Amino acid sequence: MGCNDAQELIHGYMDGELDLRSQLEIERHIEGCAACAAAYQVQQQVRSAIAHPALYCKAPAGLARQVDRALRRADRAGRPAFSRPPAPGPRPLLLWRFAGAAAALALAAAVVWMAVVLPRRSAEDLIARDVVASHVRSLMPGHLTDVPSSDQHTVKPWFNGKLDFSPPVKDLAAEGFPLVGGRLDYLAQTPVAVAVYRRRQHYINLFLWPEGRGGGAKSGPQIRQGYNLIHSTRAGMNFWAVSDLNLGELEEFLKRAAN
Repeated sequence: MGCNDAQELIHGYMDGELDLRSQLEIERHIEGCAACAAAYQVQQQVRSAIAHPALYCKAPAGLARQVDRALRRADRAGRPAFSRPPAPGPRPLLLWRFAGAAAALALAAAVVWMAVVLPRRSAEDLIARDVVASHVRSLMPGHLTDVPSSDQHTVKPWFNGKLDFSPPVKDLAAEGFPLVGGRLDYLAQTPVAVAVYRRRQHYINLFLWPEGRGGGAKSGPQIRQGYNLIHSTRAGMNFWAVSDLNLGELEEFLKRAAN
């Protein structure tokens, strides 16, 4: 199954409308394709946002009884129930005005949340997902580094001509995080630098790119697929560190790498 077919079937997959074979095919494709997995996750977030309680207004108490009585009266009189709606009294009119204002405020809040907060969370979520996916791929044989070296003066110049920025690559061997090498990678179709370090038997991928090109909203540590993930910004650069190393040591690493 190709990406175009998968993304066309995502809505049917989420609604449970696909046959078993198609469900299995799209699940296998999403597991192996970061782009389609990201599209699937965005659709899930949009669905959750649409279902948010703030988008809905609860009917006033007693409305069902009023409609039922009106229908019964109309049935007895042999005329349409609402051919000439009765003029509301002061209290019902106030109630409807309050309900309308509450609905308008709730809708405005929901629109702001979907227009401002959701895209920001989605951008961060997509980047975090790509970072973890790239880390997992790097652990496969032959994928960890493009330039294997423990010398920062070999790794840092290697990026020259491959990127339009100079990534900070530090020698942290004295701090217990020896440099393993570097590689070129892509996040959201944007080339980024990756400096690879090691802590005992744990590999750390440090993703680096300019802050002005997006990096997601700054947030605290995350755990995704069993990996710890930390994002920081400093001196105009994004730093995303990911590893199965414990969170305390990973935070110590990023503090030293980003300073």
